[in-house]
Amino acid sequence: MQPPLPVSFSEAFRFWLKLGFISFGGPAGQIAIMHQELVERRRWISEQRFLHALNYCMLLPGPEAQQLAIYLGWLMHRTWGGVVAGLLFILPSLFLLILLSWIYLSYGHLPAVAGVLYGIKPAVTAIVLFAAHRIGSRALKNSLLWLLAALAFLAIFVLQAPFPLIVLIAASLGALGGRFTPDKFTMGGGHQAAKHHYGPALIDDDPPIPEHARFRWRHLFKIIAVGLFLWASVMSYLTMHYGWNGALTQMGWFFTKAALLTFGGAYAVLPYVYQGAVEHYHWLSATQMIDGLALGETTPGPLIMIVTFVGFLAGWSQLPIATALMSGITGAIVVTYFTFLPSFLLILAGGPLVESTRNNLKFTAPLTAITAAVVGVIVNLAVFFAWQVFWPQGFEGAFDGLAALISIGALLALFRYKAGIISVIVASGVVGLLLLFAKPWLAQQGLL
Repeated sequence: MQPPLPVSFSEAFRFWLKLGFISFGGPAGQIAIMHQELVERRRWISEQRFLHALNYCMLLPGPEAQQLAIYLGWLMHRTWGGVVAGLLFILPSLFLLILLSWIYLSYGHLPAVAGVLYGIKPAVTAIVLFAAHRIGSRALKNSLLWLLAALAFLAIFVLQAPFPLIVLIAASLGALGGRFTPDKFTMGGGHQAAKHHYGPALIDDDPPIPEHARFRWRHLFKIIAVGLFLWASVMSYLTMHYGWNGALTQMGWFFTKAALLTFGGAYAVLPYVYQGAVEHYHWLSATQMIDGLALGETTPGPLIMIVTFVGFLAGWSQLPIATALMSGITGAIVVTYFTFLPSFLLILAGGPLVESTRNNLKFTAPLTAITAAVVGVIVNLAVFFAWQVFWPQGFEGAFDGLAALISIGALLALFRYKAGIISVIVASGVVGLLLLFAKPWLAQQGLL
């Protein structure tokens, strides 16, 4: 079997554009799509090189599927290949979420829309709990990691410790554990070795490293300098025009920090975004945060794109720009820019080092500990969502039994019947809409 012909930039551009519109299913689904298309069908890259890149992306903060797209685009077509692949991975979702956010704020009060959201919110609670189980089943391989997860849950639930502090402590404990009990902190996961061979690939296992992928200190410093300029220039502009305490400036600063703390995926950083956006800055309410997560689950692209919804709502309510719509769009773009900029820099700066060494990556023990702590943090998020959905007026109010039933049904669909997340959300939304019309009859029958 002959290797495929070289891939032109325009052909790669069309693929990354298509991927941006079909990348549903969270990081696992998105990585599976890329593996099927690039490794199995098109043979643009070998499985060993694909998994080597994925291992690196899993070590980084940020959305690993988008970072993998940047890495593969860079490997094939240099810096601009990586930039295009990464941008096209998120742009369709950005436009869709801006549209959905506008519809939500403009028409969310309508009974039909409210009914759909009523059904979706309990499903989101179930989805977050399902995410905790999915990550925990992969990450909590021994009793010590279980203990770390439990301590992280208590830290954020009881002590209300900030998420960055939990990450820092977990990383420190992981570093110590990796030194004294390395067997307890060995990274697991199914990405360690290539198990299949699909024929010769364009970027295969043995050929020499492409010239642009070789590590050079000059190139590293250049990428760092460009990255700092892209960050500092926009941040300086916002500070000069709106002041350091202005809403846009604070969005840029807050989501820069969030971008560097997303170890473990989007569900891991959601508690941090909630602490900042809802409790500290009051950019949106807890209910709106749940609604935003539901919208994020129904669009392609990384789940962390929920930050676009947060930025739109923050801009809509707080920015003194011409119209509320323009304020919302500005907030959404600023938040998305600062959230994803670090992902491009981490790949374009670190990719040559990874390609040049081609060895097993070190310092995985802190990441293993962070991932264990993340499980406890996500469980806390599920508990918080359940409280908001099942007791909408607080514990002194009535318990919403119908919402609890929808959540139980969603859990059964996810765990027992392996239903897809989008299917669960759509079905729950339909149930919520039906309940809107059935509630008067149920009330007459004394069932409510």
